[in-house]
Amino acid sequence: MARAYNFSAGPAVLPEAVLREAAEEMLDYKGTGMSVMEMSHRSKAFEEIIGNAEKSLRELVAIPDNYRVLFLQGGASQQFAMIPMNLMKNKVADYIHTGQWTKRAIAEAKMYGKVNVIASSEDKTFSYIPEVKDLKISDDADYIYICHNNTIYGTKYNDIPETGDKLLVADMSSDMLSEPIDVSKYGLIFAGVQKNIGPAGVVVVIIREDLITEDVLPGTPTMLRYKIHADNDSLYNTPPAYGIYICGKVFKWIQSLGGLEAMKKINQEKASILYDYLDSSSMFKGTAAKKDRSLMNVPFITDSEELNVKFLKEAKALGFENLKGHRTVGGMRASIYNAMPVEGVKTLVDFMKKFEAENKK
Repeated sequence: MARAYNFSAGPAVLPEAVLREAAEEMLDYKGTGMSVMEMSHRSKAFEEIIGNAEKSLRELVAIPDNYRVLFLQGGASQQFAMIPMNLMKNKVADYIHTGQWTKRAIAEAKMYGKVNVIASSEDKTFSYIPEVKDLKISDDADYIYICHNNTIYGTKYNDIPETGDKLLVADMSSDMLSEPIDVSKYGLIFAGVQKNIGPAGVVVVIIREDLITEDVLPGTPTMLRYKIHADNDSLYNTPPAYGIYICGKVFKWIQSLGGLEAMKKINQEKASILYDYLDSSSMFKGTAAKKDRSLMNVPFITDSEELNVKFLKEAKALGFENLKGHRTVGGMRASIYNAMPVEGVKTLVDFMKKFEAENKK
């Protein structure tokens, strides 16, 4: 069996070691005689799975004791509504607009209150992160919202906004666990796991305990209340059990590599290999501002749509999958998440060099 180099932005590559371990347990999880896909979420075996997954995540990220970890459904997109439903007490929130996912989050929040866009990079097709110092934060804002890493445009926050006593909320779907996080700087962090943590179907929410209250917007459904999930340890209803099981294995895999500091070094190495080539190439060009480049998502283009198409066709024939860029950027995008091996990035760059040499004008 030949494994493809999967550069998809999500659902994305998973660690081969995790997939092999899960395959070995597929028919019989630790002597239970059944797959995790089949077992009751009320069983002792699954309670241990979800409990161990939370324990590993807390250790990895150094989550403070006054924060809860929730494993929910609905993906990151459901959080676009769940956050204002639970946190928009004054019905006002400030958003920093850096791309497609903040666009959707802003549209959703507007259904529940006033949204102030206090900074934006839309003027340059979201190719940079706006200046976050001296932001004009609204006095009555319930929270300030950012998307920490922008999957489509390949940008990330290197400095987060100073929000004073205001609550900072962050979508970390595409860079969660790629480097250390100071959770105490945020009131709520969420991440759809299919980009860097596990299979599609789970969203992880890390939320400060004082934000989990009965005081939600009128009409908020039971399933969209953080308190109902916190009170029931993420087991109010049947959770995405198999997805949580795989996430737990990914947490353990990162721990085995040395944790988030080690993961960051590996990710910096991979990103440097690709960015260094892009900066030296006369054919390929990165589209994100250098100071704001993502470690996870690297969009790049040529000056010819014909060349872009030819490159993608030849890349696929060689086993490089899902390199096509988002329609709003065009060209190509390599998502080099935690599970993408260094060798995969080196092999891609070798092909890019060969392609450039063969297609020079």
